[in-house]
Amino acid sequence: MTVDFIMKLGWAAGKVLSSSSPGLVVIGKDTRVSGYMFESALEAGLAAAGLDVLLLGPMPTPAIAYITQSQRASAGIVISASHNPYHDDGVKFFNADGFKLPDVTEEAIEAMMDQELVMVEPEQIGKATRMEDAKGRYIEFCKSSIAFHTSLRGMKLVVDCAHGATYHIAPAVFRELGAEVIEVGTSPNGMNINHEVGALHPQNMRAHVLENKADMGIAFDGDGDRVMMMDSRGDVKNGDQLLYIIAKSKLITGQLEGGVVGTLMTNLGFEHALKEQAVPFARAAVGDRYVMEQLVELGWHLGGESSGHIICLDKTTTGDGIIASLQVLDALVSSGQTLTEACADLTIYPQTMINVPISGALDLDASPLIRDALHAAESDLAESGRVLLRPSGTEPLIRVMVEGQDEVKVEQIAAQLAQSVRDAAEI
Repeated sequence: MTVDFIMKLGWAAGKVLSSSSPGLVVIGKDTRVSGYMFESALEAGLAAAGLDVLLLGPMPTPAIAYITQSQRASAGIVISASHNPYHDDGVKFFNADGFKLPDVTEEAIEAMMDQELVMVEPEQIGKATRMEDAKGRYIEFCKSSIAFHTSLRGMKLVVDCAHGATYHIAPAVFRELGAEVIEVGTSPNGMNINHEVGALHPQNMRAHVLENKADMGIAFDGDGDRVMMMDSRGDVKNGDQLLYIIAKSKLITGQLEGGVVGTLMTNLGFEHALKEQAVPFARAAVGDRYVMEQLVELGWHLGGESSGHIICLDKTTTGDGIIASLQVLDALVSSGQTLTEACADLTIYPQTMINVPISGALDLDASPLIRDALHAAESDLAESGRVLLRPSGTEPLIRVMVEGQDEVKVEQIAAQLAQSVRDAAEI
């Protein structure tokens, strides 16, 4: 990512977007130092294409989706690399409805990148303004996602914002709902985002929960679209457990639309726990984009990933860490349960993941050695476990995942499968 590339991307996106719905584009960012530079470059490119720009400054990714909708903008753009370290950065797009851009629009923007950048006539150049009250608007939106009478008064919460985009939002949300908040990771300096804090580093949250004798900990990643929570003893609850608490609460109150969508990595214990309550379950490919596609296709509202991306389509249009944590807290207040009690009937099965390096392409389906080993593993586990072999999307690796009720058996089968993959790769 360079300034030239980002300015050209802004122009290309502006040309494509203005051809169908000329108007306003919303830009937000996380707290990386590079965000200032790329924000200006995007603004210049969009203005050169004739679109007006509304700048939000540092805001969680789902906040840009919400404000894009509320402002009736043509699109929203987020400058963020999510949970990655500060020296990485990226760009995400939302359409006018607050959903990620469809493939056809992304492909049109990519094609436009190959064209020469030609600026519109001077009288058509776009203008940029800054929304001064974006923070307050989004705080109120988050609070409105739970019942008006729900109060967090009496709760002591550790809130770890990863020095990221939720740093000035999340603590205010929980405080305004009545909680006592101990802030962690709320001093961004442009280079400390996600550094040993936030959802990817729960040990930081654990230390503060135990030291302050807090009721719970809530940790977000750098752009605020994923969340992890922790009980008073320091036990982390991942995305599967949080999603289960939300689903069960909605089932009890009659608000669960259809079933729940997980991914290929969702724990088998989660699927079995839903099955016991007659809740339909579907698996999507790994990635919140694919969870969303399944939800829309099935007409369901609730889905997510073990990593903490949780989508509540009855509340918002994308994964939102703050709104997901509020749905969990609302369920706890309604039931009178602790975080651990609320997911006590969900057994997370032991899971083993082995990454097997490969030097070239390996067709898993075409290898008799792998096919036979996979069949043997699945027969051995039967209904008590699950096996998944998949190539990494970013590295020359085959990921071997085995989970089941018997931890020793799971580890043995994973080791045997990994060796079969190594042997097949050498043939």
